[in-house]
Amino acid sequence: MPADAEYIVIFVTVSDKQEADRITEVLLNERKAACVNILSGVNSKFWWKGEIDSTEESLLIIKTRASVLDQVISLVKELHSYEVPEIIALPIIGGNDDYLRWLHDEVK
Repeated sequence: MPADAEYIVIFVTVSDKQEADRITEVLLNERKAACVNILSGVNSKFWWKGEIDSTEESLLIIKTRASVLDQVISLVKELHSYEVPEIIALPIIGGNDDYLRWLHDEVK
């Protein structure tokens, strides 16, 4: 992650809509995310324990500040049903200044 990335997007796949809602609620209530998009019906194919597997999942797209990444990872791992949950963060390198200011103000 670039050292100057103040804002990030985190992708997390989850088993279903209920798990997505539960994790999202905690992230928002604890002010670790300004916004979470939930995309249901994501068809995932992946290697797992030496075999190609597939499943339908929901994808969380979490918008937050880089300064809370470790806290988000800890919360997601605590709440997640997977043995090895996908939690990947990408830097936001630019965007609508008004949106980024709002994002900054909403995450504590």
